[in-house]
Amino acid sequence: MTRIVAVTACPSGVAHTYMAAEALESAAKAKGWQVKVETQGSIGLENALSAHDIALADMVILTKDIAIKDEARFSGKTIVRVNISDAVKRADVIMNKIETHLQQ
Repeated sequence: MTRIVAVTACPSGVAHTYMAAEALESAAKAKGWQVKVETQGSIGLENALSAHDIALADMVILTKDIAIKDEARFSGKTIVRVNISDAVKRADVIMNKIETHLQQ
C-alpha cells in the first residue's frame, strides 16, 4: 500500500491551501493510496502529521509557494515540491509522476 503525506500552504493561507489539500487527497485516493494532508492556512495548522505518519510515508509532497513550517521533520524522506496551483489543477498528474517514480 502506497502512503503519501503532504503539506499545503499558500501565501494568503486561504482558499488554495484547502483546495490543494482536497485535490491531492482525491487524486491519491483514486489510485487506492493512503493519504494524509496537513494544511498550514490562515487559521493555523490543521490535520497535523504525526511522526508516525511521516515515518510510514513512501513520498512527501510539499507546496513550495511559501515556506513550510517545521520542514526538518521530513529529513531523509523523498520529497516532491509542487506549486500550489499545480496541486489544485494537476493533482492527478503529480500522482502519476509519483507512481512512475515509485515503480522504478
